Amino acid sequence: MPTEPIIDLSAIDLNARVMSRDDIALINAHRGVMAMLDAVVWLNDELSQGVAIKHVRDDEFWVAGHIPGRPLMPGVLMVETAAQLASLIYYKRTGIEFFAGFTRIENVAFRGQVVPGDDFYLLCREVKFSLKRFVTDIQGIVNGQIVFEGCISGMVFPNLGRVVKGRLVESNASVNATR
Repeated sequence: MPTEPIIDLSAIDLNARVMSRDDIALINAHRGVMAMLDAVVWLNDELSQGVAIKHVRDDEFWVAGHIPGRPLMPGVLMVETAAQLASLIYYKRTGIEFFAGFTRIENVAFRGQVVPGDDFYLLCREVKFSLKRFVTDIQGIVNGQIVFEGCISGMVFPNLGRVVKGRLVESNASVNATR
């Protein structure tokens, strides 16, 4: 597994914003405390790579309890944040409206901490892609250091419904009734 960034960040303006939190909400179905991405910084032209940012705040839902007196972002939330970037890239590339979620997490290694006040950059690079499935390498970076990396797979779940303008609008029953 690489210990260098999977995307050359020196060639990217990390202050740029190609998608805001509101733009992301038009694509991803995550809401409230589970909408993890604050902005997309960069997407390549092929929509096979991307960089996003999460500003880790003092009022995050996990701060008081994970670990009292020394809050650390849970690893599962680091992976979830990167998975939201991977899903967003998949939706933008395919235009598919059926719900897509991640199905496998592999070779994850945690190499550092994410704490309130950090700018947490997420990197995502396609490994395999089809209209039904995707596999991506993911990384999280804080202060230029890789804090986690791994590989996630995702797929489309048509029976869960459609995501239109960031909202799940059809239930399992209504999707099945149209088939």
